[in-house]
Amino acid sequence: MRSITFGLSVVATIALGTFSPLSSARADVSEWQGDTRAAIRMVSGGTTVDNARSVLRAGIQIRLAPGWKTYWRYPGDSGIPPHFDFAKSENVKSVRVAWPAPERMADADGVIIGYRNTVLFPLAVEPKDAGKPVTLRLALDYAICEKVCIPVHGKAELTIKAGGAAKPEIAAAEKSVPRPVALGADAAFAVKAVHRDDAAKPQRVLLDIAAPAGSPVAVFAEGPSADWALPVPEKIAGAPIGLQRFVFALDGLPPGASDKGATIRVTAVAGDDAIETTFRLD
Repeated sequence: MRSITFGLSVVATIALGTFSPLSSARADVSEWQGDTRAAIRMVSGGTTVDNARSVLRAGIQIRLAPGWKTYWRYPGDSGIPPHFDFAKSENVKSVRVAWPAPERMADADGVIIGYRNTVLFPLAVEPKDAGKPVTLRLALDYAICEKVCIPVHGKAELTIKAGGAAKPEIAAAEKSVPRPVALGADAAFAVKAVHRDDAAKPQRVLLDIAAPAGSPVAVFAEGPSADWALPVPEKIAGAPIGLQRFVFALDGLPPGASDKGATIRVTAVAGDDAIETTFRLD
């Protein structure tokens, strides 16, 4: 089961609104808000078309000091995921947040899933009126961890206009988001097969994954809703030739929930490549 742990010395959420030596006056980025451990800002740049709709490209960047980390949308054995709030924005119809491929990290509480150094979450912003600028106002709640974990709250504001070239950092972050690959796809990197082992106690799921030769693979499994806390898959022996086998127990389900027919999302990361596959536990 996943737990949430924070340092006992922390008695209140730290608001990241203090001075940062890397603040910026550029119109396409907001100022860094934070301290020497962590800071956030928003960046903008470029317009794309999605289903005949004009979509503005932007990103939320978190900068972390050496030794500190933050969490993915599913944090693993401990921690809390970031929460993005754009409720106070202007001329915004919708904001879609994409999640770059995370890293598997071990600490005293087990395996956690997240980011170190710097991470940029790509945004696809659809304005209500495409002919007017958008003002994005972000309230971000997340956790940063070193030897202890600290809940933090940050704010950022940025006005975004249509047009302009895409920024390299936004394009790179978009490329790092796991791409969808169907179960059993004929591809060099894919989840080839899923096996359910009902004889095990607790029951478990086996994943056979093809990956480029010599590439270490990290695998993460998520249930159909955020209150599922599936264990992080572990690599085991017994895979068919050319494949790698991973296993996770059907543990950490919410009270009263059934795994029968549940939709599972698997993310696999190998080097700079990452894929995402969904399937039903029939």
